[in-house]
Amino acid sequence: MVLHVADREELLMSMKPKLRAAFEAELREATEAESRAEPTRAWRHLERAHVLSQAYAVPHLRVHWRMLGFGWRQRDLGELWGQVARLLVAAPGSWLGRAPLGNTGGANVGILTPMPIPDDLRALLDADR
Repeated sequence: MVLHVADREELLMSMKPKLRAAFEAELREATEAESRAEPTRAWRHLERAHVLSQAYAVPHLRVHWRMLGFGWRQRDLGELWGQVARLLVAAPGSWLGRAPLGNTGGANVGILTPMPIPDDLRALLDADR
């Protein structure tokens, strides 16, 4: 059976529309902040996108790729290596429900460390269930 591109997108990105919109908004905000030379703000938006993506393999991988690219542009070798490791385990972690809730996804935090979820993101995640 061959899936059409739209079918694959739906299968792999099964976030409800409100969560998906918030996820995409965080990625856009990260891009915009980085383009304004606001790396701290850009990173914060990538972390928020990561928290929203953890239950979904493809968005979860997408955030880690974005974090890898950010680390490359910042010339942060630790972040680069940390993201390579996370890219290897992100999809299986999502598929198996083993991604640590609230983890912000950067190399500066333990790969299996659960973290508090900001209230606004918690509301979006709860509504997605």
